[in-house]
Amino acid sequence: MNKVTKIRKAVFPVAGLGTRFLPATKALPKEMLPIVDKPLIQYAVEEAYEAGIRHMIFVTGRNKRAIEDHFDTAYELENELEINKKHDLLKLARTMPDDMDCSYVRQARPLGLGHAVLCAAALIGDEPFAVLLADDLMTGKPGGPGVLTQMVNVFRERPTSLLAVQEVPLEHVKRYGIVAGQPAGDRIIRVEKMVEKPSPDQAPSRMGVSGRYILTPAVFDEIRNNPRGAGGEIQLTDGIAKLIATEGVHAYQYEGKRYDCGSKLGFLEATVDFALKHPEVGPAFAQYLASLKA
Repeated sequence: MNKVTKIRKAVFPVAGLGTRFLPATKALPKEMLPIVDKPLIQYAVEEAYEAGIRHMIFVTGRNKRAIEDHFDTAYELENELEINKKHDLLKLARTMPDDMDCSYVRQARPLGLGHAVLCAAALIGDEPFAVLLADDLMTGKPGGPGVLTQMVNVFRERPTSLLAVQEVPLEHVKRYGIVAGQPAGDRIIRVEKMVEKPSPDQAPSRMGVSGRYILTPAVFDEIRNNPRGAGGEIQLTDGIAKLIATEGVHAYQYEGKRYDCGSKLGFLEATVDFALKHPEVGPAFAQYLASLKA
């Protein structure tokens, strides 16, 4: 097994159509939908950057050019802000730090999350890497490290594929990859079984995989060799499950909160919570919400 424990690259599968947010996503990538004043994809990239990752790999599809533009230099905008000495806005406009690299690869056909990750194989090479799903907006505990930072720290001690998990209601297990296994340390599970979107009566546990992964490069061969799984797609869960018998897989019960921004309700919940914490609009927004209860 590859013993490299430093995570240098992150994959962002962003080729999905975002049909649950039509008509808003007809021309705008769902990953560019803003939570207050920042698009979903930027929250995910900032989480990866906080974890020490500097090479961001976006697996895109048609009509996703806005993501590439967002992490590019907007010369005219930046020049205008600099001339007018609007330095705070200039800082916000510079979404790509000088030490961060971005790569883009096209997923030509919508064949599932496993296929999207496989599209990045040539850019990853023979080293472990992170996968972040921008639909899952995830935050650490207040004042604590982000979810991916927590996972990077765990991976240094246990260099096997690592999955972020949370306990979910039984009626929701059919929405998740579900894992089961034995305790293997503080908040860590040694995975013995993994099932993609089981029915409640067949779920091995209620421990659902959230949208953060650290994977070893061996997963690429497992994805290539697997037949299509649930929904006729190439499932990432199936590829990871094959690693249980060879390298081993662990799950980590992260500290923090997940917002399912792939759903309208989760998106609205995130918008309200982040707006209340926003230094510019938080107090006024809290006052407005209080007025609605009056």
